[in-house]
Amino acid sequence: MPPTPRPWYRVLYIQVLLAVALGILLGVWFPDRTGAGHWHASQLKPLGDGFIKLVKMIIAPMIFCTVVHGIASMSDLKRLGRVGGKTLLYFEVVSTLALVIGLVVVNVLKPGAGFNIDPSKLDAKALAASHTAGQQAHALSTTDFLLNIIPTSFFDAFAKGELLQVLLVAILTAFALGALGERGRPILRGIELISELFFGIIGLVVKLAPLGAFGAMAFTVGSFGLGSLGRLAALMGGFYLTAVFFVVVVLGLIARVAGFSIFRFIVYLKDEILLVLGTSSSETALPGMLEKTRRLGCAPSTVGLVIPTGYSFNLDGTNIYMSMAAVFLAQAVNIDLSLGQQISLLLVAMISSKGAAAVTGGGLIALAATLAVVPTIPIESLALLVGIDRFMSECRAITNLIGNGVATVVISRWEGEVSASQVRERLRVGGFA
Repeated sequence: MPPTPRPWYRVLYIQVLLAVALGILLGVWFPDRTGAGHWHASQLKPLGDGFIKLVKMIIAPMIFCTVVHGIASMSDLKRLGRVGGKTLLYFEVVSTLALVIGLVVVNVLKPGAGFNIDPSKLDAKALAASHTAGQQAHALSTTDFLLNIIPTSFFDAFAKGELLQVLLVAILTAFALGALGERGRPILRGIELISELFFGIIGLVVKLAPLGAFGAMAFTVGSFGLGSLGRLAALMGGFYLTAVFFVVVVLGLIARVAGFSIFRFIVYLKDEILLVLGTSSSETALPGMLEKTRRLGCAPSTVGLVIPTGYSFNLDGTNIYMSMAAVFLAQAVNIDLSLGQQISLLLVAMISSKGAAAVTGGGLIALAATLAVVPTIPIESLALLVGIDRFMSECRAITNLIGNGVATVVISRWEGEVSASQVRERLRVGGFA
């Protein structure tokens, strides 16, 4: 007997969607205003921040348990190397393709042409934010980035929530457990049980997703306003269209070769996509991604290796944004970049985008690091993007999310863990559950 369907108002993605809509309306009707004794939408930021902090509280230990169990469960080290090699190759090819597509689109659309911006006359707060990003980017050398992957202690990685550090600790732990052989089996079983505990906690936390999405969206619209998009709408529109093209065409073709439909896959991830839309953070959807890719038939070892790694090395949306934003700023301040300079930007972006997950405020800081290769673009021009970065981050995060999901299924299909017909059937059933 089939299970009784839940009432529509109890379905998570509908709750999140309604919360986002209410947040937008509240931000439009009661935006940020001065005056004592009145509350406004911009004051609801703690709701979104609180929810994201609750999720981030679980992310580090959850990734640790998932990666350790996934790698340590692989008795065949050759298979581990094969899966890891395929994963990194896939990430680099698709990420580079995203950068190239962004570069082509921004040169064709030229959204920054005719702005004639004088960076010294930009808003003071935005200038301060751009200078801070520039200073942090200057400190983010290749050596510092690599050293930052190594935590000062085993537990420091968890205390700081640094994803790359947690990955390093998890990989070392997994190899150590593998070397212990049978003696390490009880520890591995304990890690599996702890992982189930964290999934239970996240199941409770995610019930607050509509509240977090409501607060985050109300703050965004209330603080920046729909009209704040102004002349930057061309860049936003171009970026959104490029991201849609990348998902539908590029990832769609990859999915088709792997034997499944990108549209059914998007429907399957609807809860996670709407959660990211409301919070502008792809980290909030990570637990759901781990569970749903396993449900499709992907091996836990593959899921544990591909998805956490993808959160640092497979940022398709971020790559598109990086190449488009860098050339946009040059156009806005009337700087004509040569083909060589644009190729240099692309090569640096391939590296700096990987560091976006390793630093706070990664988007602007990674962009500042990329701009350093073309000194003629003033760092102050970053102030142009401060006001709309929140709106852009939603699209970046959703594109990153879908890209990592597709990568996991593709790698799993390459490894023969699940057939194309099984994926299609599970997408058909799960997408409308």
